[in-house]
Amino acid sequence: MSDLPRKAVTRTVKLAALPLGFAGRATWGLGKRLGGRSAEIVGRELQQRTAEQLFKVLGELKGGAMKFGQALSVFESALPEEIAGPYRAALTKLQEAAPPLPASTVHAVLAERLGADWRELFEEFEDKPAAAASIGQVHRAVWHDGREVAVKVQYPGAGPALLSDLAQLSRFARLLGPLIPGMDVKPLITELRDRVSEELDYALEAEAQRAHAAEFAGDPDVVVPAVVHQSDQVLVTEWLDGVPLSEVIADGTEEQRDRAGQLLAHFLFSGPARTGLLHADPHPGNFRLLPGAEPDGPVSGWRLGVLDFGTVDRLPDGLPPTIGTALRMTLDGEAEAVYRMLCEEGFVKESVELDPEAVLEYLLPIIEPAQVDAFAFSRGWMRRQGARIGDPRSPAHQLGRQLNLPPAYLLIHRVTLSTIGVLCQLGATVRLRDELETWMPGFLPDTAEEDPAPEEAGREEPGADSSAGSAAGSPA
Repeated sequence: MSDLPRKAVTRTVKLAALPLGFAGRATWGLGKRLGGRSAEIVGRELQQRTAEQLFKVLGELKGGAMKFGQALSVFESALPEEIAGPYRAALTKLQEAAPPLPASTVHAVLAERLGADWRELFEEFEDKPAAAASIGQVHRAVWHDGREVAVKVQYPGAGPALLSDLAQLSRFARLLGPLIPGMDVKPLITELRDRVSEELDYALEAEAQRAHAAEFAGDPDVVVPAVVHQSDQVLVTEWLDGVPLSEVIADGTEEQRDRAGQLLAHFLFSGPARTGLLHADPHPGNFRLLPGAEPDGPVSGWRLGVLDFGTVDRLPDGLPPTIGTALRMTLDGEAEAVYRMLCEEGFVKESVELDPEAVLEYLLPIIEPAQVDAFAFSRGWMRRQGARIGDPRSPAHQLGRQLNLPPAYLLIHRVTLSTIGVLCQLGATVRLRDELETWMPGFLPDTAEEDPAPEEAGREEPGADSSAGSAAGSPA
């Protein structure tokens, strides 16, 4: 029924050929250098050929292979500039498109899931997909009530393909690691595997999108398309026009970049507080920049359109207050308090003992964007962070290897890093601290405890820690 390469043997052979191809090109490069060509030129050609093969295979296979490629795409800005170009072009392709399924396959899925008379649900249906991604492709259509809609059709066999791909990719994760300096690829693959069943369930996705659409209805900054219809393997939502964030990254004005970056940070931090859900797939293909409009007036400002709620983290109480409290204490230089909190939350295992001041020095450069009113994100800053943490000779690398990431924080950590990666691709200047102060529980001190009522002021115990209550506070 499907052209999606889903047989385990076929997909495994394609993926297993990748490390062999890397080795073959390394040998080719050595031969070229022996033939008199400079190492710099040969190295650049080698990187380009490697990137083209890697992401061509990931895109063709869709499934977990492409999902992995999309997850890597947001870290492109960590690559050294001399090799970033070839990867940037290849990775950007994965954010928006993949080889589509033939119309006959799509029609068969729609007939199976919506009924033999599925065409009666639409006034128009475009056979050519508007976008094709990791587990499904999107077709533009007109619903029977005249609304323009996006029809998301899941690839037949996508589930087995996802699991097979990610299992195979995990076997040679060490070979893929050097693509992104300072990033451990294996936990990323493991976490993607853990999310497969949720992303394949369009009922869960529809539920998450409805929650966001209801909360952000009429919002001046964020637009979420409404869900029109959902059935197994088919999801119909209102169509959303706008400029893909990948195009803003490539050709956007400074105003567009800054606005897109601010809106992205706003959505990331406000979403959990407002909906109890964290959008957990923040690659540029899932966002659009739309012109804002005053009622009966001219276009003004820009809004952020948000797509694809297949992967979310359920945080009914919002982001953990521990994160905000630890951020604030780090910015205040409270090394001992930060270290105690990291130990209590499981970021430092009981068997490990670290120098609190060294931990503070490790963390401060990472949270530099929160130290100032407005921070200019850039690929250069991202590369410096990647080099600092990824260089095996650096103290930061050694310390980072001794820290632990508790399972409850894994997806939050990946989403935060991915969003920072996109902000660096945009080169956006963002008032990140404003968003933290507004939406991050625990980031601001608990003023109720810092400024007790007059009648209770005299009863405060000497040496009481005014921030102690904020670690267990409720979301802002």
